[in-house]
Amino acid sequence: MEQLRYKSELTRAMLYLAENPSTLFIGQSVAFPGNSIFKTIENVPLEKRIELPVFEETQMGMSIGLALAGYIPISIYPRFNFLLLALNQLVNHLDKIPVITNGKVWPKVIIKTAIGSERPLFPGVQHSGDFTEAMRLLVKNIEVVRLDTPEQIFPEYEKAINRPDGKSTLLVEYGDYYNEK
Repeated sequence: MEQLRYKSELTRAMLYLAENPSTLFIGQSVAFPGNSIFKTIENVPLEKRIELPVFEETQMGMSIGLALAGYIPISIYPRFNFLLLALNQLVNHLDKIPVITNGKVWPKVIIKTAIGSERPLFPGVQHSGDFTEAMRLLVKNIEVVRLDTPEQIFPEYEKAINRPDGKSTLLVEYGDYYNEK
């Protein structure tokens, strides 16, 4: 049996998500190369990708709006450190809408981010943070999953899109594993 590879499993999961007519991929370097995450979505049809400038909080707000309109956005933040700039929308809006609406509205956003790679070149502490545990403490209505092994990847993305409770999901990838595992 062939061993699963981290990046190829991410690519397979992204193609699976793209098959759903409601999905859109939104973020920086989703239509044009510029980071490692791009390689995992480069085979997703271009018409399903929305390229954005660097405005992380607005991106999360747009993702919430798309979800409320019936889409399932895959909101891509190339580094976990960049997702911190969207915490207001993530914590005070996406996570709280189910509470504010007494459980009537559950916008489904799939958030894809990565712990920045440190090899072969360390990019600095502002690009390589892992805030998974802190995020789990901040949100109650969003599943937070760190993808430690290739075997987790496809099942976790499959769960994220098919989640019957309607919850959003934050999936944390490892940039170093794209080429190492």
